[in-house]
Amino acid sequence: MKVVLFGASGMIGSRVLNELVSRGHSVTAVVRNPAKVSPAKGVTVIAGDVNDPAGVTAAARGADAAISATAPPAENPEAIVDAVRSLLKGLAAAGIQRLIVVGGAGSLEVAPGLQLVDAPDFPLAWLGVARAHRDVLPVLKESDLDWSYFSPAALIQPGERTGKFRLGGTRLVATDSGESKISAEDYAVALVDELEKPRHIRQQFTIAY
Repeated sequence: MKVVLFGASGMIGSRVLNELVSRGHSVTAVVRNPAKVSPAKGVTVIAGDVNDPAGVTAAARGADAAISATAPPAENPEAIVDAVRSLLKGLAAAGIQRLIVVGGAGSLEVAPGLQLVDAPDFPLAWLGVARAHRDVLPVLKESDLDWSYFSPAALIQPGERTGKFRLGGTRLVATDSGESKISAEDYAVALVDELEKPRHIRQQFTIAY
């Protein structure tokens, strides 16, 4: 499959790129700084910015699907919302119908009607980023693309690729003790699984151990 991957040099994006390559997919990796992506067979690295719809169109033309692992900028998290609008516009112009978005966990429910980001003990340092990720969902729901919004566990960090995890829908997946975590490597496994065998078209879904 020909895949265009935006944000391929980040913590999650780099692992998604590795997973795609390991399964034999052909990838156009779009990053601000191409030097951050190591050359690999089947990977074309180009400089680009999701905020440029014309650039998105040029990068995506001819691809079978798109993946966005673009993260909200720390200094202005809400900018991710306009970036997604730009991405959608550019992909539509390129004729791309399938899009998987690396989302956030904040929009997942922890109790009926209560999202994680609104919980009293949610870390203040992550509040802006979590709210920005949540604001992406309505934008996707208004689009005509076959999108999937993939929320990680409450904690995602580099780790091992085990291939063993649980998937869920719009509710946070956690252990009986309340622990919700996933490695970026296993998150990438599940994301590429969704790419190859779609199960969550126009839906939010999540993952955790």
